[in-house]
Amino acid sequence: MKELLFMLADLWMIFAGFFFGWKLIRRYGNYLLGLEWIIVATSGSNFLVWSLLGGDPGSVLYDIAYFFDAFSRSVGITLILVMGLMRVTHRYKPTVAADIGAFALAIAAGLYLQQFRGHEVHVGPATFYVIVNALTTLFLAYFVRRLWKIRAKGPAIGAALATAAATAIAVTYDFFPIPGDDEYRTTFYILALTTWGFQLFVYFVAYRALHNHNVATGVEPAGNEQRVARA
Repeated sequence: MKELLFMLADLWMIFAGFFFGWKLIRRYGNYLLGLEWIIVATSGSNFLVWSLLGGDPGSVLYDIAYFFDAFSRSVGITLILVMGLMRVTHRYKPTVAADIGAFALAIAAGLYLQQFRGHEVHVGPATFYVIVNALTTLFLAYFVRRLWKIRAKGPAIGAALATAAATAIAVTYDFFPIPGDDEYRTTFYILALTTWGFQLFVYFVAYRALHNHNVATGVEPAGNEQRVARA
């Protein structure tokens, strides 16, 4: 049963990443968020294949899984997430160079953190992940407040719950193993993958709510999302 729940949680995250990532790119032209969503989905796909093939830590799939994990935990669902959401909170539209630079930084971080790959906890990287997550959470609290002010209470509550759950997962990840979990940490990954998929879904809905408000109030010009909706 646990294995089935794990597969369903991973498939949910994969679907959310690819589906909503593509929507962010096609409908809103937000390549920062869209590509990061797709990278998370790709990471989930690799993780699923690795797990189905036996979860060998010596496999190249494990190396790829560790890289994607470090990529998103260090820069992807932190700096890139904030930069992408600032499109609807501050009308921030980064240049192509800034987009490329953000992903280049994430790649560099993922490659650098490969040296800490292994089952033992490395306090330095683990602490770094928690700190950048906490800093990102501060911005997400502001993001939730903006949603609440425009009366998008459903997305605001959803984003708040997703952020709180993700923060709990980030702290649990390295420092507080779930009592009674197996050696593969199946219970933890069921909760983590479900939460991460929920984040991708809820942040998309919240982004859409703020974008639509900005368009309705004349702060943001209507983009190609209206043409897509009619297609």
